This record gives sequence, structure tokens and C-alpha cells, in this order.
Amino acid sequence: MSSATKNCFSTMTTGVAEVGELPLESLVTCKMCLYEYSLDKMTALQDCNCIFCTSCLKQYMQLAIREGCGSPITCPDMVCLGHGMLQETEIASLVSADQFQLYQKLKFEREVHLDPLRTWCPSANCQTVCQIEPSDSGLPVSIKCQKCYLTFCSSCKEPWHVEGSCSESHIMGLASEQGTLIKSNSEAPIKQCPVCRIHIERNEGCAQMMCKNCKHTFCWYCLQNLDNDIFLRHYDKGPCRNKLGHSRASVMWNRTQVVGILVGLGIVALVTSPLLLLASPCIICCVCKSCQSKKKKHGPPPT
Repeated sequence: MSSATKNCFSTMTTGVAEVGELPLESLVTCKMCLYEYSLDKMTALQDCNCIFCTSCLKQYMQLAIREGCGSPITCPDMVCLGHGMLQETEIASLVSADQFQLYQKLKFEREVHLDPLRTWCPSANCQTVCQIEPSDSGLPVSIKCQKCYLTFCSSCKEPWHVEGSCSESHIMGLASEQGTLIKSNSEAPIKQCPVCRIHIERNEGCAQMMCKNCKHTFCWYCLQNLDNDIFLRHYDKGPCRNKLGHSRASVMWNRTQVVGILVGLGIVALVTSPLLLLASPCIICCVCKSCQSKKKKHGPPPT
């Protein structure tokens, strides 16, 4: 065999697995279901490049559309460094046409709720988006719907009232077949989120509320911010004392669980930190050895 033939053969066989070894297709672990899949069954997000299996991503989007009230769909990875957001083209390619239309509808409704210069016509048979003229004084202004010609208040959404405050007009005009809807501010079954102003109905249960639209946590009775009150100390004093809706034992059990989790995390950090310091030289040596072995494998073939 000539030298040219030998060089060609050695070049063709460079990087081929040894005898008895079969080339395996690279597998990637999905961060949601923790199963390994081939790349053709995975989907990478455009915004943050996080990768998940297509099946889990479809289920996640379906749940986010149903429960998210039109809010932006974020990356499923809770520790995503890029804080990625799913694009509409990605959502449309992974959900059905009906679900995508529902998402667009909820998204538009959320945009109207958050826009201070737009509002919905309160007429049940109209549901037209009306423009709000800004007021220099900051007082409520009258809005006239261009479709049903109803004139209503920009603040309480009741028929325009020249005299009296919005609260008086709101309470007087909310009589229905089942009686008065709102008795007082603290006993109202329907209230607005203090942050995004979306309407929320409470039938029963705990007084600690979380808005599904903006994820804000607040007290149902006084609308106090509870985002940082993990021990629910708000219900220990003041006008909302003992109004949480749970027994004292359940509240104490919740606080015990929170303290236990914090103490457990502290103990784990204290135990693992010395071990990591002791093992760091070994880890560095292993990384260096692996890098050197890769350089040798991918180095130029001997002449």
C-alpha cells in the first residue's frame, strides 16, 4: 500500500470509535420531566436558549394560557438566567389554533385593563373598548361609548353621576335579584387587585389572596400588601386580626413549616460548604484532566 493510500485511510478513520463501540446519538435532559431525549424531540426557546422536550413545553403552554389571564408566558425554568419570554410565533407553533386565539384574546383584555387611557364599556351587551380623556385635576371623567352611547364614570364604571362620590353611586346601583352585591368595602365579594385593578371574586376560603394576573398577594379585607409577609403576621393585630379564615393551629403549623424550611436550608449550607472547600482541589484536577484529554483527542494527527 502506497504512502498516499495510507494517509487517506488514516484521515478517514480519524475520530471513529474503536472496535466493539457503536456511536451513540447525543441525548439532552429535559429540565421539566428530567427524561433524556434526542435533539429532534427537544425545543429551544428563542429568547433565552433554554431547551425542553416538546411534549412538556406544549403542556406548560396550555396550562399557562388557561391560568395566566393573558399575562406573558415566561420560561419554565425557575432559575433561568436570561429571564426568557416566549414569543407569539413559538406559542402558535406549539398549541392549537383555538388556544392561540384564546391567548390573544386574554392578552388584549389584560392590555386594556392595564392601560390607564382605555377601559371596557360596562354594558353587558356591548363590551366595547372606550378611550379615556386624561384629566388635569385627577378627578373621574365621563366616558361615552361610541357603540351603545352609554355615558359612564371612568372610575366606578357606573352611569355618570354629577353629584355624590363614586362609592355612594356604586353601592346604590349594585342591587340585583339576589340582593345588594356590595354591603361594605370589607365585606364585598368582588374587589379589584390593588396593583393591576382586575376584578377578583372571593366565594369562600382564606383571606390571603393572590391575583392570577399579576401574582400580587394581598389581604382581602384591607387590601394590604402581603408579598413579603411569609409568616402572615398581618392577621395577628389590627382590624384584620383572626380574619385569615384558618384556625390558629393551622396558622402556627404554616409558620413552623416555613421556619423548618429556612433552618434546613441553613444546615445544608453549613454542612456542604466545608465539604466543597475540601473537594475543590479534586474537582479542579478532574476538570483540568478532562480538558487535556479533549485537547489530545482533537489535536492534529501525527505525521
